[in-house]
This record gives sequence, C-alpha cells and structure tokens, in this order.
Amino acid sequence: MNAFLKPSARCAAVLALLLTGVINTAQAAIPIEHWTHASGARVYLVASPSIPMLDVQLDFDGGSRRDPAAQAGLAGATAGLLSDGVAAQPGLPALDENQLSEAWVDLGAQFGAQASGDRFTISLRTLTEPDLLQRAVALATRQIGAPAWPQAVWQRDRERLLASLKEAENRPGTLAGRAFSRAVYGNHPYGFQPDAATFNAISVTDMQAFYRRHVATCRAQVTLVGAINRTQADAIVSQFMAPLKSHGCEPLPVVPQVQSLERAMDERLPFAAAQAQVSIGQPGIARSDPDFFPLFVGNYILGGGGFVSRLTTEVREKRGLSYSVFSYFAPGRHAGAFQIGLTTRPDQAAQAVDVSRKVVRDFVEQGPTDAELAAAKTYLVNSFSLRIDSNRKLLDNVANIGWNGLPLDYLDTWTQQIERVSVADIRRSFARVLQPDRMVTVVVGAQP
Repeated sequence: MNAFLKPSARCAAVLALLLTGVINTAQAAIPIEHWTHASGARVYLVASPSIPMLDVQLDFDGGSRRDPAAQAGLAGATAGLLSDGVAAQPGLPALDENQLSEAWVDLGAQFGAQASGDRFTISLRTLTEPDLLQRAVALATRQIGAPAWPQAVWQRDRERLLASLKEAENRPGTLAGRAFSRAVYGNHPYGFQPDAATFNAISVTDMQAFYRRHVATCRAQVTLVGAINRTQADAIVSQFMAPLKSHGCEPLPVVPQVQSLERAMDERLPFAAAQAQVSIGQPGIARSDPDFFPLFVGNYILGGGGFVSRLTTEVREKRGLSYSVFSYFAPGRHAGAFQIGLTTRPDQAAQAVDVSRKVVRDFVEQGPTDAELAAAKTYLVNSFSLRIDSNRKLLDNVANIGWNGLPLDYLDTWTQQIERVSVADIRRSFARVLQPDRMVTVVVGAQP
C-alpha cells in the first residue's frame, strides 16, 4: 500500500516537479555505483543531477513468499500499517496517521511501503533542497525505525480488507485468478491467497515480529536515483539503517522451488456473467534463467506485443473471439507463472481455449518467423528509452539489477542482448520451458 500524498498549496509547485521526475539518461551510458555500506546493506546509486529530486527504494527479503500459509497477507498488512503512525521518541512526539500524512504533505514528499511476492519495499521521494532533504530523510527514518503499530487502525483496516475481499469474490476475474494461482503453484507460497480466515489470524504482534525479522540491515538493499553524490548517499543509508541494527539477522528458512506440473488441469467454474474469463498457463522461469532474453523476445511475438502478436491475430483478428488476448512471463526469485489471459463470450469459450492452445503449441514447435523476429527487435530496441525516461522507472530498473544479481552494465547492454536473440534461441528456450500438453486451463463463466 503506497502512501502517496496530495500536496499542500505551499508545496504544489515543487511537488509537480517531483511527480514528473523526467530525466535524460536514455541515450547515454548509465553509471551505476555499487558498494556495501558499513551496516551490511547493499547500495546502488545513480547520480542524476538534471532535476533536484531524489528517489530511494529499500528492499528486504520479506515479500509474501515469507507469509505463513495460515497468515497469507501478513507481509502486505505489515507494509500497510507502517504508514499509520510513528511512536514517540526522545524529544519527538508520537504522530498518528493523520498527523503523519500532514507532515509528509508539508514536506511535499512521498513515503510508501508495499509487499510483492519476493520483496518488502519502502520508498521515499523528495526534493533535494538541503532543508527539505534533511527533514524528509529524518521523517522517513522515524517511520522506518519507530512504527506505531496502532491496534485500532489494524482492526479498522482489516474490516475494510474483509469487505473488499467479499466484494471481489463477486467478480469472475477474482475467481479465475485464485483458481489459476492454486493450480499453477500448488503449495508454494507464491500461490497463497489471503482470505477472511488468514486476515483474522493476523495480529499486530505478528506484524511487529515479521517486521523485525525481515526488515534488517543484513537483508537490506538500498537504491538511490537523484541529484546526490556518493557521500550524501552513504550518509542517507546510515540514517535509514541505524534504527534497524537491533533487528534480527538470523538466516531465513529456505523457500522451496515451484514444482513443474505433472499433468494438464482443466477447471470450469460456473458464473453468471456476460463474459467468460480464461487463463491458461504453467510455472515459467525464475529471473535468473539464462534464457530470459530469448523468452522475453519470443513472448512479445507470441502474446506480449498487443495487436501485433500471434495470439491477437488468431484469436481476435481472424475469429473475433476476444477483444484482447495476452501472454506473459512473471519471473521472480522462483519460477513465476507463464500465463495467457482473455475474456470472451461464454458460448465461445471452448473455441477460444482451443485456438489459444494451438497457437502456443505451434509456437513452441516452430518458433517465430524471421520477419516476426525482425519486427519484434525493431520495436523493443526503439522503445527501450521509454523504460528509463524518469527517475521512478530508472529506480525500478536499478533496484531490479541489484535484487536479481544482474551485471551493472545491464541497461547499457540491454539492446545488444535483444539484437543477439535468434529464431533458434527462441525455439530452444520455449521448447525447454513450456509444456503445452501439461498446462492449467481455468475458465470462469463458460456455458456447460
């Protein structure tokens, strides 16, 4: 849950610049500095002096893959409550959620926390005018080091989450997503789904314990992009890490790998809706997979390229079975899902599934044509600059480089990696990773 805040009148002009955050590094080499801080935190810095702002992202091994099965949603709930107040400290009064929001508004800065499948992430965006920067870093340090963990707020937020869950269960997309995740991931934590029972099993004490165990200096990666130098960056990291030194650093349990599917699974769920939701897929790859680029380029041709993809041509253009259809890989520390998704009329669902399966099977067997590959490379290379055209996008990319252990020149060589991919590479990698005859198919709302 990101706590992005609206500006006060005093800060509206500077926050407009802050929100834009446009940089001009797309056409030049991106100098990423990397070092290990005295606390043990891994630090990545891109000095970007073109605009007076700073984006900071702190990542920890505390994503939802660390949730106990009976408390699915614990990481996300912990991240959400982090923004709901800070405790009193020597010389500093406590701030409740409203006072904390007002403090960020007065600074014209943004602070947020969220949990993804792999990471517990804390983020800060602020201008680098010395007084504003100092105060923003100090407030963020308080929020990181002394969360209030208000019981009453968690009780309120839990009721909201439960109401949201209940409402979501009336949407076919929710049912399709849950069924697909269960089938693809089985008992792996990637497949854990929060529900009323798991949210009711989470207490504030559980959140505090989760936070102290996972948000620790030994597990910290800090990424900074903005108008600061290495000395300033190291000082900011020192402030952020200081209150975390007391958190535990004992080794975390090993998370098992996602298991391959042994057989095809077909699940049809009745639902009274104008459109049927279709999901087809299987476990895919981890981000560390050496065939990441052939799979990335190949998937653009298969279903990631929108209206120019094979799936769109066969499912939408030739047969009119769906307005849109897509495919993607979702790699993480473990094998994330490969998924095809579409909506269609209930009476056309069976045909849409058959056509989609055939497209995948043919692509795995034959790969793309030379013309398809050339067109994909042209688009991906020419659009690369759009991936890093703001501080926020560059921050995301640099954080991913650190988190996934990629080389520091990864962004500089990205287009070369794309250009290197051949038809043979795509055929080989897709044949290795995808098993069209052992995929999960979930259809919610199809006619019997």
